Amino acid sequence: MIKYTRFFITLLLAVAAFSAHAQSTATSSSPYSRYGIGDIDPQLMGQNIGMGGISVATNKIGFFNNINVVNPASYGAINLTTIDVGLYANFLTLSQTGASSQKNSNFRLNHIAFAIPTSKRSALSFGLLPYSERGYNYKKSVSKLGTSGSPADTNVTNYSYSGDGSLSKAYLGYGFGLGKHLLLGANVSYIFGNIKDIATTEIPDLAGAINSKIQSSNAIGGINYDYGVQYSFDFSETKHLVLGYSASAGTKLHTQSSFIVSQYFNDANGNQDIAADSVVSTTGPKSKLKLPQINRFGISFQSDGKFLVGADYSMGKWSDLSIAGVNQGLQDSKTFNIGGSYTPNIATIRNYLATVDYRIGAIYDQTYMHINGTTIKRYAGTVGVGLPLRSNNGSYYKINIAAEVGQRGSLVNGLVKENYVNIHLGFTLNDKWFTKYKFD
Repeated sequence: MIKYTRFFITLLLAVAAFSAHAQSTATSSSPYSRYGIGDIDPQLMGQNIGMGGISVATNKIGFFNNINVVNPASYGAINLTTIDVGLYANFLTLSQTGASSQKNSNFRLNHIAFAIPTSKRSALSFGLLPYSERGYNYKKSVSKLGTSGSPADTNVTNYSYSGDGSLSKAYLGYGFGLGKHLLLGANVSYIFGNIKDIATTEIPDLAGAINSKIQSSNAIGGINYDYGVQYSFDFSETKHLVLGYSASAGTKLHTQSSFIVSQYFNDANGNQDIAADSVVSTTGPKSKLKLPQINRFGISFQSDGKFLVGADYSMGKWSDLSIAGVNQGLQDSKTFNIGGSYTPNIATIRNYLATVDYRIGAIYDQTYMHINGTTIKRYAGTVGVGLPLRSNNGSYYKINIAAEVGQRGSLVNGLVKENYVNIHLGFTLNDKWFTKYKFD
């Protein structure tokens, strides 16, 4: 137990240090992250991601306590102190008709979450998760600009677009049971961070040309709410059908924008030199960012310690997203998740592989983006394993590994197609804390 605890404490400190240091560092390389407030994170732990992201109607998985932030009603099923720390890696290949493919990879410490039971049918949960990410960089070149195709003009104008930043979610939640079958819960969250976009115009081959850069950023912070319910139908002591619903409220966050237009020259190596002048530098008044209402519905069937299967359907009212009163021109999203988990023999002590949780799932996502007359869709398959470690004095450990392999976008209408692999590695602890011992 000591070696596990030392490893866990070290990982906790690393997560805390990284979270404090890297709130504005981009860990995305997707051109689609430029829309809205960036790529929205599913806020799931690896055990749910391995099952296709099903979460609305899940709580315990195979007798093991799990933290399910998507539906805070699930906290009511937690009966041991639970801690979950996760890491994330993304491998992305971008393709576009007429252009060579581009490969990118990103890594980060993903989340830290705690849950502490407060009674036999209630628990408190808190933690820090990613909410959204922005990270893109692409360039467009135009030749013979402004000369109607004159052969004497050999200059090329480069238009570059980039963005970075992220939003994080610090949450505090509580879930409890009413009677034997009903669970209710809610989260109060603080969403915060900064997202930035930069556009530059350069004429690299024209001596003495003045280049321009437009930089805009939004500092964002505010309160958001999640709430949920789960109801179980017990067919026996070990077989349960669970119906679930959860939602994220369409609240308004505070935002303050800044806008800078500057001019600069390139140095002898073609790199951007110190800005020669700031044409415009303004900081806007504090305003509001309106988040959409997101509704989720789920169903699952579980045979405790043996298998779990389920499906989710989510709807996001992203057409309501506005920043400083300006609608962002997005469409409503629809997402379908299906998946399950199977454990051959959770009780055996002679065959370790039989005690492993094997997970599989699929995702279909009609995203909130409609570009060049085309709705951007995402298709993915997931696999995962839950690797139990030897328990000690009432402490239980599990390593959760999940992979999501998918595609987003298309090659039609000048769009970009993304082929990606996301890897999630999590370490989960179940332990009995705050126990009062009696001595005779």
